[in-house]
Amino acid sequence: MFIVNVEGAVYRDGQWLLITRSMKEEHAGGTLSLVGGKVDAEGHSQEILERTVRRELFEEVGIRVKDEAAFVYSSSFVTDDGSHVINVVFLCEYDEGTAYCKSPDEVEAVHWLDYEAIMNHPQAPPWTKESIRRAALIKENSCSL
Repeated sequence: MFIVNVEGAVYRDGQWLLITRSMKEEHAGGTLSLVGGKVDAEGHSQEILERTVRRELFEEVGIRVKDEAAFVYSSSFVTDDGSHVINVVFLCEYDEGTAYCKSPDEVEAVHWLDYEAIMNHPQAPPWTKESIRRAALIKENSCSL
C-alpha cells in the first residue's frame, strides 16, 4: 500500500514558494521543500489530488492558489520507517494571501526564492531541485500558469 503525497510548485513574480521543513517532521526535517502533504481517504471523489494541494498550501502557509493546477511529475520513495510513498507535484498559480508559518509543527520558515537561489541552496535536497527544474520548464512553456 502506498501513501500518496502531493506538493505545489507556486510561482510568483520570478520566485518560487518553498518552506524549510520543521525539525519535528518525520521525513527530511530541516530541508528546503515545496509545500504539500498526504491525501486523505474520501471514498469516491474527483480531483482529489488538486484539492489536496490547495488545502495543504492554505493549511501550512496561508495562501490560496487558483483552481487550475498543472501536473508536473510523479515519483516514489521509501521513508526511513519503510513506508512507500508516491509523490505528485503540481504547478499552481498563486491567487491570494501572504505566506507565513501557519503550521509551525510542519513549517519552520517560508521563502520566496528564485531558481538560482534554490539550485544553490545548501538545504535544497536533490528531489526539491528536480521538482523546481521540471516545474520551471512547464512554466516557461505554458501560457496559462
